[in-house]
Amino acid sequence: MPATFNHTIIAARDRAGSARFFAEILEASAAPSWGAFTNLQLDGGVLLQFADLPVEAYPEIQNQHYAFLVDDALFDRAYARLRERGIEHWADPQMRRPGETNTEHGGRGVYFRDPAGHYLELITRPYL
Repeated sequence: MPATFNHTIIAARDRAGSARFFAEILEASAAPSWGAFTNLQLDGGVLLQFADLPVEAYPEIQNQHYAFLVDDALFDRAYARLRERGIEHWADPQMRRPGETNTEHGGRGVYFRDPAGHYLELITRPYL
C-alpha cells in the first residue's frame, strides 16, 4: 500500500475555538473527538486534531504552515468569511500584499493566520 496522509496535530491555546475557526472557514466536518483532541474530518479522510499546549511548558506556539486545496466555490465562500470577519490576509507568504488574493499557479490563493498564529493558505490549483 502506498503512503497516504492520515492526520496531523495542530497546536492551540483553545482547541475548540481553533477547530471551530477551521470548520467555519473550510466547511470541514466535525469528527469524533477523544482525550486531548478536538477533531475535524477533511475530504479524503484526513483528520485535523487540535490539542491545547500548556502555556507553562510551551510559552510560545511554534507556528506551522497548513495549505488547503479548495475548489473555486469554496474559495469564494471562505474568502468572503475572512473579509466579513475582518481577518487580516495577504496574497503572498511574505505578507507584502495585504488585503489581496493571488492568481499564481493558474488558480487563486490567499494567506491568513488562525487563532493560534499558524499560517494558513487556501489555493484553488495545486502547485504541481
